Amino acid sequence: MEAKDLIIGCHVAMKAPKYLLNSLQEALSYGANAFMIYTGAPQNTIRKPTKDLFITEFQQTLKTNNISIDNVIVHAPYIINLGNSVKPSTFQLAVDFLRTEIIRCQDIGIKTLVLHPGAAVGALPQVALDQIVKGLDAACLPNQTLKIALETMSGKGSEVGINFEQLQYIINNVKQPNLIGVCWDTCHLSDAGYDLNNNLDEVINEFDHLIGLEKLFVMHINDSKNPLGSRKDRHANLGMGYLGFETLVNIIYHPKLINKIKILETPWINDQSPYLHEIKMIRTKQYNKDILLALGEK
Repeated sequence: MEAKDLIIGCHVAMKAPKYLLNSLQEALSYGANAFMIYTGAPQNTIRKPTKDLFITEFQQTLKTNNISIDNVIVHAPYIINLGNSVKPSTFQLAVDFLRTEIIRCQDIGIKTLVLHPGAAVGALPQVALDQIVKGLDAACLPNQTLKIALETMSGKGSEVGINFEQLQYIINNVKQPNLIGVCWDTCHLSDAGYDLNNNLDEVINEFDHLIGLEKLFVMHINDSKNPLGSRKDRHANLGMGYLGFETLVNIIYHPKLINKIKILETPWINDQSPYLHEIKMIRTKQYNKDILLALGEK
């Protein structure tokens, strides 16, 4: 695969007046051929009906620009916590809202939904893992086409899904394991203790052994503001963190990962998007920190 054929994009907004069309146009302005959206605000359950999102025009414009809808990812809202075994009403809200998001995604034609597995909030991690299994079983539809990618978490607070063994447990115990896979987040992996700088091949092989690379549905590409094992979850722009540009390029172009969908979630700089520059740097494998720093100049 040549650099121009990489499936690389970024997180973009979906807002009025043309919603999905606006998201696509923003992604195209960055030179992306993939992108990720929320179907509404990530902090609440307020959602526009899918009939108002310009789905037909969106799908047609994707085809016009030779972008597969398979490369459009939806991120589930943060308020979904399937790991909560302490407060039944919070767990039920998570199940109900996840099911709503699954239906919305399928209405649009989306194939992959990224989901934070959940947090234990006072319970033992194993209790949270079992609760997540229960929640996924309750939320998933009998004839569901959408795949759910559980995101690798950094380990802050009482998060679970912070290592491959925990994700393996969830996948192996749900009733429809064919629907569940994983989303790697490079910042989260490093913050959780996976040494991507020095042991990338070992990390890839461990994942393949425990879960299988065919279950790696999408990757979030981020540098980390904190050192290995910090459990902080603070994203940095490419080359401005403890992973560094060379490591991130090695991940993106690794022979076992090169065909995976890759999404940037790096911070904006002085209210300006870095994505046009970061995507270009990835495609050319040439780093220019000055361009990113210039975004921060007033």
